[in-house]
Amino acid sequence: MISMTPARTRRGLGFGAALIGVSLSLGACTHTGSTEDVTASIPLDYRQRHPIAIQEADRSIVLFVGNGRGGLTAPQRSDVMAFGRDWLREGTGSIIAEVPSGTPNARAAGETVREIQSVLTAGGVPARGVIVKPYHPTDPRTFAAIRLLYPKVSAVAGPCGLWPEDIGPSIKNKGYLDNRQYWNFGCANQRNLAAMVENPSDLVQPRAETPPYTARRSTTFETYRTTKPQATDKAQLSNVGP
Repeated sequence: MISMTPARTRRGLGFGAALIGVSLSLGACTHTGSTEDVTASIPLDYRQRHPIAIQEADRSIVLFVGNGRGGLTAPQRSDVMAFGRDWLREGTGSIIAEVPSGTPNARAAGETVREIQSVLTAGGVPARGVIVKPYHPTDPRTFAAIRLLYPKVSAVAGPCGLWPEDIGPSIKNKGYLDNRQYWNFGCANQRNLAAMVENPSDLVQPRAETPPYTARRSTTFETYRTTKPQATDKAQLSNVGP
């Protein structure tokens, strides 16, 4: 009977432990249990990843007023008039006029805001539709200007520039071999579309149809009715073009 020395016994135990470790690691590689696939959960349609949301946001303009001059300049008057017309069409709340107080140009700003109110009233904005609120800038280096704003329904999308996954061949990018769209794809297009749309409700539902042009339709039907069958190919409903 051959007896094993303590050193040989330790080597045998170490080799056995190594075999067990390799077996466990191979078992982990062939594990078929369910795991969370983050990339697979990303919608393939960019309109679902970056939907355009309809919400209320502020539209504003800034009017700079100097220390020694009150009143609006010609360009500022035009801006205020256009601002009032836009409010009549799309405003969902009162116009807020934030006027600087306790600043070197506070007196000039007070005179200017009275002219702003008169311009808006002349443009059809009711007097109760303008609310004046004084404010004092927290940073003394900031130029104290008059700010006009009102809430409106707006379309927004984004934010863009998010990269939660690698876009190149990487072990972290599970959708690279499947040629799936990366997360940020299409975000800029959605954001630009939301910024350019004139009426956000057009993204949700079509507008009502306008009444038909009855006079033109009657003329077209009459021309079709009086056209001879043999001259059908020569009949013209319009004198535009050849």
